[in-house]
Amino acid sequence: MSHLLALETSIPALLADLQGLPAAAGLRYLADKFSGTIAFSSSLGIEDQLVTHYIFDNKLPIRVFTLDTGRLFNETYTLLHRTNQRYDQKIEVYFPKHEAVEQLLHNKGPQSFYESLENRKECCFIRKVEPLKRALQGVQVWVTGLRADQSDNRQSMQLLEWDDNFKVIKYNPLLDYTLDDVRAAIKEHNIPYNTLHDKGFVSIGCAPCTRAIREGENFRAGRWWWEDNSKKECGLHAR
Repeated sequence: MSHLLALETSIPALLADLQGLPAAAGLRYLADKFSGTIAFSSSLGIEDQLVTHYIFDNKLPIRVFTLDTGRLFNETYTLLHRTNQRYDQKIEVYFPKHEAVEQLLHNKGPQSFYESLENRKECCFIRKVEPLKRALQGVQVWVTGLRADQSDNRQSMQLLEWDDNFKVIKYNPLLDYTLDDVRAAIKEHNIPYNTLHDKGFVSIGCAPCTRAIREGENFRAGRWWWEDNSKKECGLHAR
């Protein structure tokens, strides 16, 4: 555990070096510091597409991976293909363990997540959290596309922080970006993005659990819309 303690205690010094650096420069700094042990998890949302651009366009030695839950929108798979083609690089894909998915559907059916919060979190754990644990094996720095104004839970996040669930340093290079900031950068660099974003979808996850939001609704209102709006997370970024 001593290496984990050393990793956690290194955060203040790293944070001091990162202060004031643009996202792309911060990614380069950490890629140099943690060569071979830094990875970015992309949900293929608009924020993640911007981070992927910074990594792939600058040929940074950062692994980029995504979680295929088996229940994604067709538009998301199309975007994955377009992104791989655009940058001539491959986003790694992690799947849930098929035995766990088979057992879940056999025992509770294909829509158990609508029935209770416990069932929904169980589905998220099987399809997302467990694959993420495998994807982060050997990783010291986990890069995300999180923004502070996405939810109440994320407003207290830091640019660089310790994630005690996965025992890694979490780097949130877009933390202070607004959605308009992200959209402007996507347009400037002509970065491919999910066409569902043009149809009112701001946060895109699994198809059965995601809808477009109406004007004035909370950013996370389209995710698990049948649940209470406060602190809606799938378990990847639980605090």
